[in-house]
Amino acid sequence: MTKLTSSIVPLTTKTLLSVSIIMALNGNAFAQETPNQEADNAIEAITVTATKRAQVIYEVPIAISAFSGEALAAQGITDLTDVGKFVPNLNVTGFSAGHTSSANPFIRGIGLQDHLITTDPGVSVYVDGVYLGRQVGQNWNLNNIERIEVLRGPQGTLYGRNSIGGAINIITKQPDAKPVAKVVTQLGTRGRMKADVFVNRAMNDDFSFNLNAGYNARDGLGEFINVPDAEYDVGETKDLYGRLSVKYAPSSDFSLVFTADANDGEGGLRPYTTLIDEVPTGAYYTGVRFGAPLPSGPLRNADVAADPYDNATGTKDITTVSNKASGLSLTADWNWSDTLASKVVVSSRSSEYKAGLDDDGTIYALDHYPEQGEADQTSIEFQLNGYVGDVDFVSGLYWFNEEGSNLQGEDSSFNAGGNLLDMRQETTSKAVFVNVGYDATDSLRVSAGLRYTQDEKEASANVGIGPTLAKDNWNEVSYDLSANYTLENGLNVYGTVQSGYQSGQFPARPYCLFGNPACFIASENITAVNYEMGLKGNVTESFSMSIAVFNTEFDDLPYQVSTTSEGGFNTTNLVVEQTSRGIEFESTAYFTDNFKLHTSVGYIDVDVKEQDGIKPVAPLSPKYTASISPSYEFELSNGASVNMRLDYSFRDKMYGEPSSDPGRLTQIDSRELVNVDISYTPAEGDWKASLYGANIFDERYDNARLNTGDYILVVMSNDASEFGARFTYNF
Repeated sequence: MTKLTSSIVPLTTKTLLSVSIIMALNGNAFAQETPNQEADNAIEAITVTATKRAQVIYEVPIAISAFSGEALAAQGITDLTDVGKFVPNLNVTGFSAGHTSSANPFIRGIGLQDHLITTDPGVSVYVDGVYLGRQVGQNWNLNNIERIEVLRGPQGTLYGRNSIGGAINIITKQPDAKPVAKVVTQLGTRGRMKADVFVNRAMNDDFSFNLNAGYNARDGLGEFINVPDAEYDVGETKDLYGRLSVKYAPSSDFSLVFTADANDGEGGLRPYTTLIDEVPTGAYYTGVRFGAPLPSGPLRNADVAADPYDNATGTKDITTVSNKASGLSLTADWNWSDTLASKVVVSSRSSEYKAGLDDDGTIYALDHYPEQGEADQTSIEFQLNGYVGDVDFVSGLYWFNEEGSNLQGEDSSFNAGGNLLDMRQETTSKAVFVNVGYDATDSLRVSAGLRYTQDEKEASANVGIGPTLAKDNWNEVSYDLSANYTLENGLNVYGTVQSGYQSGQFPARPYCLFGNPACFIASENITAVNYEMGLKGNVTESFSMSIAVFNTEFDDLPYQVSTTSEGGFNTTNLVVEQTSRGIEFESTAYFTDNFKLHTSVGYIDVDVKEQDGIKPVAPLSPKYTASISPSYEFELSNGASVNMRLDYSFRDKMYGEPSSDPGRLTQIDSRELVNVDISYTPAEGDWKASLYGANIFDERYDNARLNTGDYILVVMSNDASEFGARFTYNF
């Protein structure tokens, strides 16, 4: 029976939080009552590279969740948004100008509400060691995956800038000599059509390659009721993607891997609506398009689409979204001796998108912002790793450069002066880092790390009154101190103090320039210090668990706050001091040879210091997160096997923006999502057939809510129910 090495799973409401822990702990007791359980049912600990060296997950002195590629397939996880449903204190949302390809992770109350080039994410995402500077328009199809690692808490030593909340490591399968060919096809409701192929082959003794390519399409959830010639429906998606890796390994001491990937997507604008009457002030009309109808009075909710999944815009330019991304990378590994190795990762990536919102959500061309953006990045990382006696070390140099822009209004059929935005920025980041570990005894390991980072940004903003230029630079030393001790029963207890750093940020939409030419300035250094203790490991051969308790303090943390203004949609930085504290629990339990249970529970209390009599809140950060995933596998008389799986995920209510308005109009309701999967695998067969249901109760939920001062902008998920069949063939 295939073992899932992920230690991640789903849950219910506050009552079920306690029930899930009891069930997981009872799994331990139950396992002890089955001494005849086969030895190969023992839970296998996944090996991770979170510390840039291979370690068993239980030996890593940080809170980390890991999914193997097999676990991803079993849980039906196909993108980063799905990952966010099964990790404690992780919430992945999508906003980004209404684009359907965006994925914005929030870990422990830290993330990014925006996407423009002057903003940086608080959670970094890496693919095979390459940092993704932009999180809209990227290839989020999680195929050809070896594993995914979610590191919670600041990772400022080894991962550097933009990881003050955590880091997500996506590791793809490397080419090798094992011949593999796999085709996966999927058909489902809502027009789901998906086909994916993976091939791995050795060309000769030195060269091997793998290729992954696919097509993924899904119908929309609504219509553009005032644009009859719209190319796509609301929320419709089509995506082509591919990834090729070639490995040259003339010896066991040297390898060179070249990788190229690309994706090309198009579809309809993400579902969203506006709440107008609930806002006491009248709408401020900006950017009126010539020839467009004008309202006879103040806007009302009757002016937006009656069905919130329809869209009443009259602007065709914003009905279609598109995204493209491509990248090249070269990774070289040398083993110079038994105790010394080096690694170089060189990459170049580009991404672009087209989207935009008609913020008032009506046929009237008032607050509509067609938008396009692009970014080009280059990075180089050099690592020198090894051992000296009982001391091991990871060290390196890092260089990153990104140039990007965002334009609003340029692709539209209007060019009214107030509805124009041109943002550009170049970022250069340099860093040097070292992390040293020492095995003081067979049971005790201590480690320490330092990283020095230097960032420089040059930005320009044009809101229709000419460009404003700005430049700033920052530097910071991040550190890490940790110790983990292996108890006699094999469990690992750890303690760590980590710091994180993020450079300051310029305002995203500085329409404040109309009245204050000096407002285009960057915030100060963002710093974080995390204090954490945890316990993890295999309690028995049939039960594993991890628990972490943390307290993280953030200084000079910018929240993005958006309002309508004289010039347009103005976004400023609200700089706060924030403290996040909480607890996280994960477990995997085998109750019998056939029945296993994954659970996860997260609790976080985020306190933001009051400013000028106003008490901000951490946006998009649910207090409770939970999941529970039971699965049962049995054999038929003909030797075939059937696996039945259920995945439940809970995310508590949260605020969509930093201001907790008295009417709770920006509060997002809690959500409970349920997926099911039934798979049939023939005896000694090379295929598998599955029936699946995603979000089977059709839970509709919001991704974001913004109070602009004139209306509430409600950005909804594109995650409606879906039922279908999946067929996997290996040859």
